[in-house]
Amino acid sequence: MTETAFLTAAELGRLYRDRELSPVEATRAALDQIEEHNPRVNAFCLVDEEAALASARESEKRYSDGGPLGKLDGVPASIKDLVLTRGWPTLRGSRLVDPDQAWEEDAPSTARLREGGAVLLGKTTTPEYGWKGVTDSPLTGVTTNPWDTTRTSGGSSGGAAAAISLGMGRIAIGTDGGGSVRIPGAFCGIFGFKATFGRVPAWPISPFGTLANVGPMTSTVEDAALMMDVISAPDYRDPLTLPPAGYDFADHLEGGVEGLRVAFSPDLGYAELHPEVRDAVEQAARAFEELGATVVREDPGFDDPVECFKAHWYPGAAKALAAYGREARALMDPGLVEIVEEGERYSAVEHLEAVAKRGELGILMGEFHRRYDLLLTPTMPIPAFEAGVETPGSRGSGGRWTSWASFSHPFNLTQQPAATVPCGFAEGLPVGLQIVGARHADALVLRAARAYEAAHPMSSRPPLAA
Repeated sequence: MTETAFLTAAELGRLYRDRELSPVEATRAALDQIEEHNPRVNAFCLVDEEAALASARESEKRYSDGGPLGKLDGVPASIKDLVLTRGWPTLRGSRLVDPDQAWEEDAPSTARLREGGAVLLGKTTTPEYGWKGVTDSPLTGVTTNPWDTTRTSGGSSGGAAAAISLGMGRIAIGTDGGGSVRIPGAFCGIFGFKATFGRVPAWPISPFGTLANVGPMTSTVEDAALMMDVISAPDYRDPLTLPPAGYDFADHLEGGVEGLRVAFSPDLGYAELHPEVRDAVEQAARAFEELGATVVREDPGFDDPVECFKAHWYPGAAKALAAYGREARALMDPGLVEIVEEGERYSAVEHLEAVAKRGELGILMGEFHRRYDLLLTPTMPIPAFEAGVETPGSRGSGGRWTSWASFSHPFNLTQQPAATVPCGFAEGLPVGLQIVGARHADALVLRAARAYEAAHPMSSRPPLAA
């Protein structure tokens, strides 16, 4: 059963259709992995075994009758605990949210998975309101890394990344407002994709506004493309949803990268890099040359936009917690309290100045992509560090998570598609290559990630799962 838990979603679909495997068997395998590994990594904050098995039995009957609902029918899946899921509390990693209320609606991505027959296993852990790039909260505690349980899984979709890495479901819904799909994807050695803003509908609208995205987290690029074909369907509740792509992402994976113009920036001109991370991403860039792309080492030409990002992110945090009185802050993550209080001090003029700078950054990257089809960078400048702290070193004293997530938040500001794909190891821990495309070039980013993955496959399966 353990091997069944690590089959990809695409493989499961083929086996189901050929009657060689049952969705019930795959779901039991995922639940067995949760039972074995969740106590050590804390990836799930809610598991509904009864509902999952009931859903799997319904899927099994559909395949028996020859009528699966879609590409992901019967595939075990998880939902991050920021994303509404009918019948289950969505507590957002916070002691402030009352679990005893009606939970009657699915968010768009949850609804699309459910309508397509995916088997929902439960909810994965998040820091409180998804505010930081590691996963721990006053409500659910610390989520650790499957490759080394003394290290962080990253965040804020750290539970989802750890779950995929350990076969606790094959597909996961994550969210990404400053790297929250890509950071834990890189740290846990899985694939993660942040599409062009608006490509995947979201509701309720995030307090972090147009920084925030919903995206797939999987063990392979193909599985992420299958997820995109399902969760990118428009939803009337999101007025910022883009029109349908007009094609299936999974059908556009195999074009390769030959002839593409690719820029490689190992540090974006300002980031400090762990030497083993630098070595891994430089080898990955050379691999693109071997695959037929023209690769040029060039920085995009912007300074670190972290202050611009903070001027969006911190007021968003203040908005998220505005409904709670100041006395409630004693129950909150102290770091979140700090950025809420800082966010409250931003003036409207300061925020609008940041909006203007964001627009300038978007124009700069638009011009950059007139010359280059893709940009390659590290996903993270460092390997995963000590679990339970916000920043590495000296038990995480000083600084904010944005100080080390140098490569992710710029592309939330610009709303570009960006993926992380495993490309090596540093200190024995996974390293991710980030592939960035122009806005709306989602299919190209997935195609490039697939070309690299096919040429340099890496197991997302850590020693803990052996």
